[in-house]
Amino acid sequence: MDNDVAGSARFAALPCVPGKIIAVHLSYGSRAAQRGRRPAAPSYFLKPGSSVAASGATVERPAGTELLAFEGEVALIIGRTARRVSRADAWDHVGWVTAGNDWGLYDLRANDKGSNVRNKGRDGYTPLGPALIDARTVDPSGLRVRTWLDGVLVQDDTTAGMFFTPEQLVADLSQHLTLEPGDVILTGTPAGSSVALPGSTVEVEVDAPAAPDHPSSGRLVTHVVGGWGEFDPELGSLPSVDDRQREEAWGSRETAGLSASASVLPPALRAKLERVPVAGLSQQLRLRGLDNVSIDGVRPTRPGRKLVGTARTLRFVPNREDLFRSHGGGYNAQKRIFDSVGEGEVIVIEARGECGSGTLGDVLAIRAKVRGAAGIVTDGGVRDYATVSDVDLPVFSQGPHPAVLGRRHVPWDIDLTIACGGATVQPGDIIVGDDDGVVVIPPGLADEVAEAALTKEAEDAWVAEQVGAGYPVDGLFPMNAEWRARYEAHLAAMTDQEG
Repeated sequence: MDNDVAGSARFAALPCVPGKIIAVHLSYGSRAAQRGRRPAAPSYFLKPGSSVAASGATVERPAGTELLAFEGEVALIIGRTARRVSRADAWDHVGWVTAGNDWGLYDLRANDKGSNVRNKGRDGYTPLGPALIDARTVDPSGLRVRTWLDGVLVQDDTTAGMFFTPEQLVADLSQHLTLEPGDVILTGTPAGSSVALPGSTVEVEVDAPAAPDHPSSGRLVTHVVGGWGEFDPELGSLPSVDDRQREEAWGSRETAGLSASASVLPPALRAKLERVPVAGLSQQLRLRGLDNVSIDGVRPTRPGRKLVGTARTLRFVPNREDLFRSHGGGYNAQKRIFDSVGEGEVIVIEARGECGSGTLGDVLAIRAKVRGAAGIVTDGGVRDYATVSDVDLPVFSQGPHPAVLGRRHVPWDIDLTIACGGATVQPGDIIVGDDDGVVVIPPGLADEVAEAALTKEAEDAWVAEQVGAGYPVDGLFPMNAEWRARYEAHLAAMTDQEG
């Protein structure tokens, strides 16, 4: 009996127990700008009724996890059955509006692959209420959602900022399934979503400031507590996080307490690396005991282009049909890295030197270009080779191949240590490429190596001038003591002239 009472209390703010809870992945311009991607069409996931909670309830962050994130949202509650309704008629089928909080545990996000079953479907992860706004009394473009974390306003946006409007969401969903009275649509969250810690309180309110009487849902209150953990590794996925998940959960690298993005090379260092040929860098790395830093077997799609940037990594594993079915489709690792690559970053792909399949094509190359990537390096093949060559982006590969991934590869994971063309590459390593090839430079050595290579380039240019003037290479290349003295005198004279 007690369980029945508690169960009914969870739905007390709603007109009835919802048959479906449908949530939108991304719909606000502010959130899309924060994430660096804007989808062409809305996409959705389902949340179970068991995740519904009332205002004042607690939400648990399991022991051993760290990224429990809140998302204040406008929740639509269907009032009339909707099946294949038009955009113009869609709002007539919405009965009420209220506040929702689409909680998610990012530690379980990666393996959900967009379904969000484990990270957003947990008990208590969909609080709704506390009061209903009559949809007939408000303009769907004039709804406001605000969120407070421990009393501080952290989200404040309106439905006017949605690129998929509430009416579009209702009409679109009704093309595919029947929306029934009581069904809930969570319309997405604006910028400002972040992480809440045990002990925190999060409040969400939806209102219509311009409507008569200023209707409001009241504040939907949720208290965060620490909860049970110890997931069984024999049953399924275990929690795991990386800096990319931390950045998305908290909203930015700075908020997550992470250092500035490794993609940002100091301008002076970038300028040096752009001037130095790869052959010179390779020589200096070898002088420092690093012989195995060349990515072998790759060549540029468009000769004459210089590549300088920091590594983001993508690993393909050999194709296995069952693994391709589970990891090859949907929002897989390959799509995730091309959607998240940042300005100045180089996507480096481990394809095991297998060139019997493409590892990217024109669409992904264009996506990387639009995102501001510095380039792409793969020890596999490239589809749509001619088109990729026309994209204004340095791409190094084993050459063209028309086949898609499933012939040889399964996209497996991103942002981990990989092997590409016989070289080990870690996220944040500095990648430099030209017509001679591609080298991997440990970040801590980059400035020293670049400076030494520039010095050696100037010396070699002077030696070439002497050879061009008719001097024999014996004793000049490399320079003996006599020629070294002449060169030092040349440098001194140049310094005096500049002074």
